Formats: sequence, C-alpha cells, structure tokens
Amino acid sequence: MVKRLLLIIPVIITILLLQSFFWVPTYDNQIKGSRERLYQFIQGSIGDASILNPILSADSSSSDINSMVFEGLLDYDEELRYRGRLATNWEIYEEALFFVNVEGILPDRTPITANEIIRKIKISNLKSQISNIDILPPQTELIETRDPRPEKKGAKVVATLTFPQRIKVTLKSVDQEFFEKLEGVLGKNYFPSIRPEKYLTVSAPDLIEPLSKQLVQITEHNPVIIFHLRKGILFHDEHEFDSGDVKFTYEAIMDGRNISPRVSDYEPIKSVEAIDKYTVKVTYKRLYSPAISTWMMGILPEHLLNKEALEKEAKAKGVAPDKFTMRDSDFNRNPIGAGPFKFKEWKSDEYIHLIRNDKYWEGVPNYKEYIYRIIPDYLGQEMEFYAGTVDSYDAQAHQVERFKKDKRFQNFSGLSYGYSYIGYNMRRELFKDWRVRKALGMAINNDEIIKFLFYNQAEKITGPFVKQTDYYNQNIKPLPYDPEGALKLLEEAGWKKVNGRLEKDGKPFQFTIITNHGNELRKAIMIIAQNSWKKLGIDVKADTVEWAVFLKKYIDVGNFDAVILGWSMGIDPDLYQIWHSSQTGPFQLNFVGYNNPEADELIIKIRQEYDRNKQIEYCNKLHEIIYRDQPYTFLYVGKWTALMDKKIVIMEKGADGKEVIKPITPTKTGNFRFYFNKWIKLAQEPVFSVQ
Repeated sequence: MVKRLLLIIPVIITILLLQSFFWVPTYDNQIKGSRERLYQFIQGSIGDASILNPILSADSSSSDINSMVFEGLLDYDEELRYRGRLATNWEIYEEALFFVNVEGILPDRTPITANEIIRKIKISNLKSQISNIDILPPQTELIETRDPRPEKKGAKVVATLTFPQRIKVTLKSVDQEFFEKLEGVLGKNYFPSIRPEKYLTVSAPDLIEPLSKQLVQITEHNPVIIFHLRKGILFHDEHEFDSGDVKFTYEAIMDGRNISPRVSDYEPIKSVEAIDKYTVKVTYKRLYSPAISTWMMGILPEHLLNKEALEKEAKAKGVAPDKFTMRDSDFNRNPIGAGPFKFKEWKSDEYIHLIRNDKYWEGVPNYKEYIYRIIPDYLGQEMEFYAGTVDSYDAQAHQVERFKKDKRFQNFSGLSYGYSYIGYNMRRELFKDWRVRKALGMAINNDEIIKFLFYNQAEKITGPFVKQTDYYNQNIKPLPYDPEGALKLLEEAGWKKVNGRLEKDGKPFQFTIITNHGNELRKAIMIIAQNSWKKLGIDVKADTVEWAVFLKKYIDVGNFDAVILGWSMGIDPDLYQIWHSSQTGPFQLNFVGYNNPEADELIIKIRQEYDRNKQIEYCNKLHEIIYRDQPYTFLYVGKWTALMDKKIVIMEKGADGKEVIKPITPTKTGNFRFYFNKWIKLAQEPVFSVQ
C-alpha cells in the first residue's frame, strides 16, 4: 500500500502540471517588458512572515526578510569564518573571579591573604597568560530567588549574599581549565575549604544549604567580548547606529514581557556595557562557547522601541502603557533596520516589498527592489518561475534530473543544513514511553519515502546535528523498517491488539498528526505515516493547517499530539533552545516537551566547551541519547537544487571603475547567495569566457 501510494503521488503531480501548462498565475505589479524589472528580485515563498522583528521571530519566512532589513554585529564569510558587519573587529578574553579564603585552608585552616595569593600567582607558570590582577573589596548583594522546597511551590525568597574579598584575574584568552591550574598554585584544598553557606543569609535556616549551593559562586569564569563598532552606520530613518542600540537589543531580548525565543542565547550574559559610543563590552556569567555567534542577531533601533517610544505609541492607540509591549508595536509590520534593504510594504498573504538602502555601509545593492511573494503551493511557484514572475525556484525532488539538463536555467545543489521529522508531544500520556515512540518510527518505511517520494534527493538522518559536520554521530544507524518489531515494542509497553486495534486498559491507541498546509511532501509523508500506523491497529487522524494558525494555535502553545516539521540548522552545535528541558514553555522551541537530565547536562557542556575535540565528543554522546529516546522520528535531510534564470549574474566594479560581469558560483560551503547584493538581471543571457 505504501509503495503504491508513493508511486501514485508523482503521477498526480505530473497530471496537475500538464493540466496547468497553459495557465500561468499573474502578478498585478509585474512590470512586463520594462527595464525596471531587471532591477527587481522576486522571491516566492510557501508561507507569509509572522513578525518582522529579529528578536521576536522564529519562522523562516520572517527570518528571510529580517536578514535583508536588519544587520548584526558580525556574520560568516565564504568559508564560515567570522567577519565584521556592524562591528569592525573584536577581542575575546576572560575575567576569572574567586573568593579569598578568609577562613584558612584545610586541614589546619592555614590563613592566606589576598596579597599572598597574588604573589604566588605572579611567580607561577600562570603568569604568561595573565594581563592583570585586581583585589575586589567585600560587598553585600540582595538576591531575589525562588523557594526550592516543593511544599512552597516556588514562593519568592530574598537572600543576602555577603562577598568576602575576591581576586579578579584578567586572562589574555578564555581558559576553561584555569581554576584547575590555580589549584596547583594555591593547593588542592584551597577551594574545597571555602564553605558557601557562610556567605548567605536567609530568613528560613533550612534554606541556607540548598540556596548557598545555588547562589554562592566561589569561582566564576567570566568570558568577555569587546566589540568595536563601525562608525557612521545609519538606520533606514537616518538615525546613527551606536553602542546604545546594541545594549538595548540585549535588554529587549531579556525583557520577559517581550517573550523572545532568543532568551536562552543571551541568558549567559552577565552585563552589556556601552563603554563609549562605538565600543561595547559583553561579560558572560560562565563559559559559553557559542557566545560570538549569537551577535549575528539583527540589531534594533533603540530610539524607536525604547520605553518612551512604546509609551507614546500605546497612548496614541488608547492602550494602557503597562499593558503594551514590543510585541504590540506597529514596528513589527513596519521595521526599520540598518541592512541592505528598506521595508516598503506588507500585504498579508500576498507579498512583502523591500527597496534597496542607498546608504548601506558596504555599498548599494544592485537590485533596487526585493519582493517576497507568498505563493502557497509549489505548482504555483513553478508556473510563475516559467513565466518570469519569480526569479528563482527550488526544484522538487522529482524534477531535479530534468531541470539539471535544462539549458535555460542555472542550477545549484547541496545537502541541506537541517532535517525533517515527526515530533511527539511528550506531555501527552500516550507518548511518554520511549518504546511507543520508537515503535512508531520503526513502522515507517523511510527507504521507500526517500526513493519514491524524494527520488533519492534526500538522505536518512538519525539525530539533531547537521549531517555534514563532525558533531553528527556517523556511527549511529537509522531505525530499521520493522512493523513486527514495532508491534512487539508496543506489546512490551502494555498495548494489546483487540479485534484488530491496539488497546491499553480498555482505551484505544488514537491520536491526531498535523502539519502545515501547502507543503505537499509533508502532507504525503503524513498520509504514509497514518497508513503505516493504522496497520499496527492505531487510530490516527491527519490534518493540515494554514501556517499562521498552525504556529499560533498548535505549536507555540504545545497543543498537538504529533507533528511533521523540519529544522533549518546553523553550523554551531548549541542545541539548547530546541532540546533543553527549560525551553518547553509557550513560544519556546522545545515544543515537544523533551526532558532528560543526562541530555541537559551534555547540552550545557557543549555550550561551555571551547575545545572543539571535546565538543565533538559531547555532541556524539548527546546524539546517542536523543536517538535512544526518540522524541522525534528523524526522517531525512533533503538535497536542495535551486534554479535561476541564466540572465542573473554578479556585477561589480573593476579596478578601472568599469562594470565587470561574473557568473554566480557557490562558496565552498555551498552558499550561492553569498554575494546577493551584487546580483543583477541582464536583458539577455551573458556569454562568459572560459578561464
């Protein structure tokens, strides 16, 4: 049945294409035959954006537009090395803090002063990696926290933390082993001799021990990034960008009222200081290896979104200012950034229109306009690509071989950074047993999906890391297709077949699987999964939902049984947002509710480890754990093939000031859009000389 369904799907698609050959959707604003069309790049998209604010958005369509309108402090170059954008350059070092042991060192409580500690460090083999040492005076700090006792249900507690003298050692670079090395200088009993409970005061005596372990940090790794900002950068409203905007963007992310999905990326930050107009100091609470990459985030204009601006907007709308947040602002549909394109218009479910930023710091883009059209099915996108009303098209799997031979188009291919999966809501009683989740995966013939539905334009995947990287554990084998083995697992989990259907304690095994409307491949996989599970005796309903409703009503609030979705991944192996148990709330990305303390520990280790080899070791182990738990049925990573008109080229100025035309070529990482700002469409196909 599955194989027959897989064979029928491409036939249906072919028939639809033949029926639609002479029907081409039109675009009202298309300027046919005009030279101005050469200066427009029109991109088709299945779904509309949801919110044009980089600290609030979580969907790919919004991210596409935000990347054009906003600019980060840095990004990747052609070979995935960091390069400056709003920042010209940066330095990374560490400020390591630790208590002066005022009680003395065990076994005999030998006293040691701050000055003696400094003297020992300066004559040790650590001196070469140290740029400065300071003594911090004693200080007292009030801390609000939550009562850890279950019966108190997290009631608010105010504690007083009294710091003794502390030593701040400024290291020339981050060293995760610094305190281990310091024990070789001060003695292995130096830190164990310090009793954290001596430095905490709280109303309930029985809270001192648990809270002191949580709040009293005897040692602190404080990595520091100093960003030097580019001068003269203007936001699209002509207001100059400066360090205040960087500080404001961080504070807006951390403002709980904004419900930013980026909080976990920036929570490790201890402070962001605007040292001067063009210098920002970011200090971290602890080791956090992805720190630098988080500053690719688009920077917001403080003057348009600060407290005063939001209060003014709230009053104009007749809304109480204390009820009005950044999420309510009109800015999110009329964004102003510092990127290469300016926002012009957004007509929901039709298009988003951008125009080029003539004052973009890196040079004016060649395209005058960027139009993001919402075309909610791939057939429509294909027809419009043929008609020239969109400039690019992502070939579907069944079309790849044909299009690669079509001399009308240029094409680019590669393995995607990401994967598709079936996710199970682990809050539901039905999916709490790993045997059930594994059985559901074993019932699906993934080989046939890839062969017949994707025409082998995909590869199986077993875990959450980008398959092309060392972080992905290549030793893990995909789940076998084994319906009989799946049924045995379900029986072990207490499910029995009664009159052809699975039951447990008299209740049938039934649930609903959903995916977003407009993605025919996901819909086909959903039907295949539904039929595969029905053969086991499971009653499965399937549904597709329009994208905005899909996110708002189901995903953002965790209101689903099972879902078919995909992740577009970055290179960095930090998976905190998607897999850590703290990220299971509304609008957060661990919407399946995965919770495993062993995985949590590894996720933290990965984001704190600066040694790449150790990071790879931790990632491979995390991959094993997630594969064992099967919170997702990992399906495949797609191979992409992008098509464009051959008249689209790179145009730049040569040394003599004359225009130079070059073909578009991908970078070593497969990114063919890296030089997008230099793209242009010619009136006729160019002829390039063979090099």
